[in-house]
Amino acid sequence: MHTTFRLLLAILVLPAFGALAAPLPETTPETAGLSSDRLAHLTSTLSAAIESGELPGAVIMIARDGKLVYSQSLGWQDKPGGVAMRDDSIFRIYSMTKPIVSVGAMMLVEQGKLSLDEPVSKYIPAFSDMKVSVEPSDATENAAPTIVDADRPITIQDLLRHTSGLTYQSTGTPTEVKRRYKQANIFSQHWTLEDFANTLATLPLQYQPGTTWEYGHSTDILGRVIEVVTSMPLDRYLEQYIFAPLRMENSAFRVAPAKHGRIAEPIPDKYTGKTPMLIDVRDRVTFLAGGHGLTSTAGDYLRFSQMLLNGGELDGVRLLGPKTVRYIASNHLNETISKGHYYIPGPGYGFGLGFATRLEYGQSNWPASVGEFYWGGYAGTYFWIDPEERLVVSYMSVEPLRRQHYRVLLRNLVYQAIME
Repeated sequence: MHTTFRLLLAILVLPAFGALAAPLPETTPETAGLSSDRLAHLTSTLSAAIESGELPGAVIMIARDGKLVYSQSLGWQDKPGGVAMRDDSIFRIYSMTKPIVSVGAMMLVEQGKLSLDEPVSKYIPAFSDMKVSVEPSDATENAAPTIVDADRPITIQDLLRHTSGLTYQSTGTPTEVKRRYKQANIFSQHWTLEDFANTLATLPLQYQPGTTWEYGHSTDILGRVIEVVTSMPLDRYLEQYIFAPLRMENSAFRVAPAKHGRIAEPIPDKYTGKTPMLIDVRDRVTFLAGGHGLTSTAGDYLRFSQMLLNGGELDGVRLLGPKTVRYIASNHLNETISKGHYYIPGPGYGFGLGFATRLEYGQSNWPASVGEFYWGGYAGTYFWIDPEERLVVSYMSVEPLRRQHYRVLLRNLVYQAIME
């Protein structure tokens, strides 16, 4: 039985370029300074994880010097349905929406339509009188938080670097702010972005603006700012100014009915038997969540990443200037800004305008070069851009529970394959 499965898996992992155009020009790994033999460790390791039942499947694309050097579609797009993974399988990318929306905002900055030092209230007046919830400093039973005025307005830069004071109700330690988020049903996917932003503005902040890195709804509010500035819905703005120019033909807030057969789905967890609950991307979407709403493919995100590695340009289409790309990939957290209790980028990293950015070669528990920048999505997707190595990696899977394990594993297996 194992031999039969391995034979089937070997068929499934063959590159699918015969039927579909590659997202970038192709070359051999050796031509780009990588080892085919060492890249085979990546294929065999993830294939073993699929065979074990821990991963349903994955699509991995690696480019160096602007050329696609590795592309594998492994395992299952829909295991219960018997549908094999393919290179154009569509994934819920969750927080990998954030870098795209951040780039969209920086395009408006370049056009003089938006400025990082502007208060968010200029575009969303409901944010003009923000309050902050201060948790009690001692452990006195039944001690209540104190609600105080914000020391200063939230700025556009705060939204981009997650120092707005906004949070998520589901991460970190329970607080009064998160309790109020739950009461207001902030987690619902049935908002309109305008109503969501106006409701969120009535709730207190977790921290004073500009003082603490706190992962939360900042990019959702940034998406609403984009809508106000452009007088366009966020989905139409992204389609017209990012997806269409970059030929990201499978990136959207909703998967069109004709593409439903390409949606990658989770499997029951190997250890608990429970299937992860993910957002519905088939029905009409009202909540254009700039922080988690998009779907995409490995190839589309590879093109987006390559554009950034190229300094804002791909195939003759320029979205950003090189200096702007360098700016957004630089650290924007100075010594006065706390990294809080749940600093996702991890040791060795700062945070730029939509991306975690590597500050030193050591400290982190995974390899990378100084200046590398990355982010990932809740359901198991991940990407990074390494300018020193002229490298971009796009990884798509549907495994939320052990996503960090596979991200570190992927890093190790990609960097060990670089020979020059």
